Amino acid sequence: MLILHAGNLRSETIGHGFFGRSGGVSAGIFASLNCGPGSGDARDAVAENRARVARALGADALITLYQMHSPDAVTVTEPWEVGKGPKADAMVTDRPGLALGILTADCAPVLLADSQAGVIGAAHAGWKGAFSGILESAIGAMERLGAKRARIAAAIGPCISRQNYEVGQDFHDRFAAADSTNERFFQPGNRPDHWQFDLAGYVFHKLRAAGVDNVETQAACTYGRESDFFSFRRATHRGEADYGRQISAILLRK
Repeated sequence: MLILHAGNLRSETIGHGFFGRSGGVSAGIFASLNCGPGSGDARDAVAENRARVARALGADALITLYQMHSPDAVTVTEPWEVGKGPKADAMVTDRPGLALGILTADCAPVLLADSQAGVIGAAHAGWKGAFSGILESAIGAMERLGAKRARIAAAIGPCISRQNYEVGQDFHDRFAAADSTNERFFQPGNRPDHWQFDLAGYVFHKLRAAGVDNVETQAACTYGRESDFFSFRRATHRGEADYGRQISAILLRK
């Protein structure tokens, strides 16, 4: 089982992990630790994979959202059934034992913690969510539980790298129109009117701009490392009908 950890989230009171695709029971294109109930994988396989993640974290419950690339964050006080989570893209809690899980297959998972306040958060930061304010929403929700953004540590998990993230001119122009300094997250692509977008760099910038100085990034490309991670874009390029989702999760230890 591949589990990456961020140095700035290591704490006696915080457990976390960026899980890869190995160590599960799923087969075929979902092999093997597919944790996405929204995929076409066998339900019992996904349930077993999620149970393995929960055990690895020592969690009472592993919960995930109905992710929509929105700027919406929710506060978690109790677990819900798998596949019946609220429609949102970030969640926060101050309840020990609840592992907050983010499902990704190229987007950036972001785990956050104020260990002094005993408040954690997890966000699904694709380009749309990051652009529209999901990180700011997560930080604000943490503060409403008593966190201080100056104390928050944030870790950006494996996501698609700039080398493998080609976007069109309209995509580039949207970011440039919002803030001219966003040009730094783009490099000219190999095709006319195309660009290579640095998603992790943009997410890092958004966290820093929101007042979170303690930010760490995992240097792992989901597209390029096929044996380690699922990738929506890689599956699309191959014409595959579906794809698995890896999970990144954080919890307060009891």
